[in-house]
Amino acid sequence: MRFCRRQTRCCFWLLIVCFAAATARLAAQAPELAADPLPAVQTVPKPHPIDNDILIRMAKAGLGDDVLVQTIQLQPGNYDTSPDALIKLKEAGLSDRVISNIQAHGTGLSVRANRLQTSGPPPPPPVLPPAGVDEIGVYYKDYGGIWRPIEPEIVHIKSGGFLKSTVTHGIIKEDRNGHVNGRESKLLLPRPIEFLVYTPDGVDITEYDLLRFRLNSNSREFRSLTGGVFHSTGGADRDEVPFQPVKTAPHIYQFTLGKDTRGAEYGILPPGTGNVTNGGKIYTFAVTEATQ
Repeated sequence: MRFCRRQTRCCFWLLIVCFAAATARLAAQAPELAADPLPAVQTVPKPHPIDNDILIRMAKAGLGDDVLVQTIQLQPGNYDTSPDALIKLKEAGLSDRVISNIQAHGTGLSVRANRLQTSGPPPPPPVLPPAGVDEIGVYYKDYGGIWRPIEPEIVHIKSGGFLKSTVTHGIIKEDRNGHVNGRESKLLLPRPIEFLVYTPDGVDITEYDLLRFRLNSNSREFRSLTGGVFHSTGGADRDEVPFQPVKTAPHIYQFTLGKDTRGAEYGILPPGTGNVTNGGKIYTFAVTEATQ
């Protein structure tokens, strides 16, 4: 009986010793377990938003309109749709189709979204003319970036070549010979020059002429074709100057005369100008050889 009690007591102390050893072993391994880093969580990088510069690079790389439009419609984008940015896109060679998709994306709409909405998209917010442009006419941007109106002068126009135009059923256009009093314009501008044309309802920018004057002792003259510069067949004896306007808002068109523009007297002739008796208006300015 005494032997059994002694054996039981020994087993009890043996269990205590084993428990203490196990506890010490776990305590020694705890720092190592705590130091083991958790497995890294793999994250999918977010796609970089497409912007104007990326689209220009894609176009210069030779990617066509279909690829650019699909990129605009399917990829997140952050586009600059200000008038100056649109002009830069046009000068970089992007088509009107691509630019219109950029503008639609900027208003929260897209061609793809329009197809998915059966009830029709909400109308886009109205595009207003730039600050300072409050009436129909021609404007230039000054040093401070403000649009300033160009004051028109009276021009007298006489049409010629009527017989040729009639006989050829309009294939040969009539000539217009314009005359403005005074040898110089009051407005002298350094290159490059940014222009804005605010057209009346129903009038397109293609109906305007940009003309280089021929100077006389006390007047300025030009010769052009009827129908606007875009319909002209050219000719050394005509004074039309080609320009590349970009529509930036309803009735608003902008274009730039660059640093290579010849220094001379110029005029922008709107459509519907009066005859030689009553006279009409032409927006005149002079370009200096100096640059800004």
